[in-house]
Amino acid sequence: MQKLLFFVEQPYSFPILRPLEAAAKARGIEVRWFLYDLPESYLTPEEHRLQDTAAVNNYNPDAVICPGNWVPYFWPGHKIQVFHGFGIDKKGHFNIRGFFDLYCTHGPLTTSRFKAAEAKYGYFRSVETGWPKMDPYAAAVDTRTAITAPPRVLYAPTFSPSLTSTYALLEPLTELTKAGKANVTVKFHPMMAEDQVTAYKAAQNDHFRVVENTDLLPALQQADIVLSDTSSVVAESLCIGKPVITLNTLHPGPYVLNITEPGELASAIHTCTEYYAERKEAGKAYADQMHPYQDGQSANRVLNAIDYHLREGHKGLKKLPFNWLRKRKVAKKMRKYEGT
Repeated sequence: MQKLLFFVEQPYSFPILRPLEAAAKARGIEVRWFLYDLPESYLTPEEHRLQDTAAVNNYNPDAVICPGNWVPYFWPGHKIQVFHGFGIDKKGHFNIRGFFDLYCTHGPLTTSRFKAAEAKYGYFRSVETGWPKMDPYAAAVDTRTAITAPPRVLYAPTFSPSLTSTYALLEPLTELTKAGKANVTVKFHPMMAEDQVTAYKAAQNDHFRVVENTDLLPALQQADIVLSDTSSVVAESLCIGKPVITLNTLHPGPYVLNITEPGELASAIHTCTEYYAERKEAGKAYADQMHPYQDGQSANRVLNAIDYHLREGHKGLKKLPFNWLRKRKVAKKMRKYEGT
């Protein structure tokens, strides 16, 4: 393996792919980026962008790595899925769309599902590698067993209109912070509805602020408690030992403190503060199933899985299905990037 290409459609892909980029470069592997409908300003001066399909063909990557649900099927290279989040409860996470040759799964909770699909369809491989985004988190595992009040709360809701808690929690969060009972940092998903971003920014006070960078980790490291709903942030938080409160999550369990009414928020924050060690322990078993790796080596495991896949090629695999409708949609989306 000499050349990799990262296919990026959303800003949240960069923290996923940069640990993989660093691991690849340490092995002497070339890396290029293709940004779909994103400005080049997202890249650092050391990162190189390919502008169109003609440039991709000329680069001729061994593998195209994608955190999203689709990839230009006609590009050279094997297509590798590394996923955009831990959101296994969200629609489509386990859909097999016929674009990918290799799925790099996070942990037992996802591996078992993809192994079953691998046996059913027979045209891709799946390997449990861990998630590259979590590599920098290895140094951020919270080992504390107690905190002091008022706690630092990170609020990181999902953007999905049917699942988000932003409409329900603005007022109680404003009241709590004005009363000095919590220090709240809000980190929105890049696709959050603009009216909600505007409303939360307007409500900021000395104990209530909205941060706008694309990287969740700095805000997560500073937090004592994480507040969310049905978001992959829940699993990310549990994996580094942060107690989590959710509002009406789709799948409540003992690993989170789920509330069903906004008025219960103050009591939930008090419980997590007073019983910090117990709430941390409650999340550990789930985190071990979702992402058991805390060694900072998931990116290297992804590269090893790609190496293995490239060596094996399509030996023992069926051909990818010709899903003409999906491929037609992809071809249409990529027309503006045809090049010359």
